[in-house]
Amino acid sequence: MSYNIAIDGPAGAGKSTIAKLAAGKLNFLYVDTGAMYRAMAYYFMTHQIAPEQEELITACCDQIQIQLKYENGSQQIYLNGQNVSSEIRKEEVGKMASVTSAYPAVRRKLTSLQQEIAAAEDIIMDGRDIGTCVLPNAQLKIYLTASVHTRAVRRYQELIEKGIDCELSEIEKDIEDRDYRDMHREISPLKAADDAVVLDSSDLTIEQVTEKIIKLAGAAKITEKR
Repeated sequence: MSYNIAIDGPAGAGKSTIAKLAAGKLNFLYVDTGAMYRAMAYYFMTHQIAPEQEELITACCDQIQIQLKYENGSQQIYLNGQNVSSEIRKEEVGKMASVTSAYPAVRRKLTSLQQEIAAAEDIIMDGRDIGTCVLPNAQLKIYLTASVHTRAVRRYQELIEKGIDCELSEIEKDIEDRDYRDMHREISPLKAADDAVVLDSSDLTIEQVTEKIIKLAGAAKITEKR
């Protein structure tokens, strides 16, 4: 039986970075669900589909194929055979994904794929509704959060390091808006599962949070065997 760790939380909490580190130390497969939603959003954008065109987006879902591949130790995202790992990390793609991920057809498409992966592998999967909807029977569930300001500063520093001009206040407002959309959407809203362990990373380093998750995974495995 595969062992699943679900990590949920708002944008900018450090889910992907921490999940990757923990997966490496535990020798688990890391599944970046956010990248999968971004890949679908990228498809809609490149086909000139507006985020509010739900009917058209629904009709397009069957035309989209997404694959996760590891190349030179790094996870790559393929959209209909094309590597889009770099393209999907752009800010506008993230905003598009935040809107289109609320549509039932988009969620059904990716939830099915994610569950297939989790049934076959020991995995760490991060996203917005992993513990509540995608993997409700995961052996360990984490809800990773941080203050809006902390998350905005982290994103600001990332963009500045990449040479991208930006304003901290605008990033903070964007995060607040995204949180509201994620937490109030009708389908699979962002929330902590009832049995999730809540970790606030505002005053913790990436390494500290990673070690906490590894210790929790060990404790959960011991409990499971009893």
